Amino acid sequence: MEPKGNGFGASLLVPSVQELAKEQLIKVPSRYVRDDQEPQITPKLSSTLHEVPVIDMERLSIEGLHDNELKRLHIACKEWGFFQMINHGISCSLLEKVKVETQEFFKLPIEEKKKFWQTKDDVEGFGQAFIVSEEQKLDWADMFFLTTLPRHSRKPHLFPNLPLPLREALDEYSMELKKIAIQTLFYIAKALKMETKDMMVLFNEGMQSMRINYYPPCPQPEQVIGLTQHSDADGITFLLELNEVEGLQIKKDGIWIPIKPLPDAFIVNIGDILEIVTNGQYKSIEHRAVVNSKKERLSIATFLNPKLDCEIGPAPSLITSETPPKYTRVTVVDFFKNLFSTELKRKSNLVQYYI
Repeated sequence: MEPKGNGFGASLLVPSVQELAKEQLIKVPSRYVRDDQEPQITPKLSSTLHEVPVIDMERLSIEGLHDNELKRLHIACKEWGFFQMINHGISCSLLEKVKVETQEFFKLPIEEKKKFWQTKDDVEGFGQAFIVSEEQKLDWADMFFLTTLPRHSRKPHLFPNLPLPLREALDEYSMELKKIAIQTLFYIAKALKMETKDMMVLFNEGMQSMRINYYPPCPQPEQVIGLTQHSDADGITFLLELNEVEGLQIKKDGIWIPIKPLPDAFIVNIGDILEIVTNGQYKSIEHRAVVNSKKERLSIATFLNPKLDCEIGPAPSLITSETPPKYTRVTVVDFFKNLFSTELKRKSNLVQYYI
């Protein structure tokens, strides 16, 4: 049976942090104070060893450059789980349109936004995700979450009712990003020397969703977290930064490393599902978002997942007597049911599938 919210489950309803931030607070309300988070202080990093790898998609398609870039992709996925993607083929004009229209959307008055608010049985819309109790601490952020592909999965009260310029921009963007995501997964399969059909059968007709994040300025940024430390549950994530404000940090070798986005690049990361499919050779990496006291930050995370009626497990072409499966098999629907039934916390959803 398909879970409510088209496979995404539900989350308790919470107030808008964007509206709360307009109140010129001096102190953060107690429900947002996060003593449970690791300190935001990051050691001074002067070495390129602490810079996330950059992958050039154009080089992957050019004979003579392909092999070397494929090796770089393998190292990025194996050692980092994150990379920045340049020369991806999506036009700067489309990216700019998405950035502008999304920022305008968040400027709408709260009365307009309420038309797009979450309901008690569906995580899609404005709100927060993974809120399972009234006592649970909250992130200093609003999100707008929606299914974007396949088109017939779009909620009739959400995507079709978006302001026309944003709707057109996101529709084109979702289609273009699907192409790039599938191409990236193809190269990831090749980099890992797995049968590409093992990857494509899962994701070719897969499900795409977007989480548009708005992190308001905070009077006590060191007291809160914009997005709780976690690994992404999906197959692969493409993050587009919408303004010039940094905030994403990834955990590598016990250190929180801030990512400085390149202009019009995507920040790409391996999700839990891809960790399962690659039998743990490529691992999902914990990351978080921090906020500041001066300026809001906006981003769009686009998630690509297998079809809901699929079963996921280690790719058959990666399983040998020397490399037995490290994860149990699970249906995509059950995987997401389990995910949304609890708080977002580190890699807690993935752990239950370890063998």
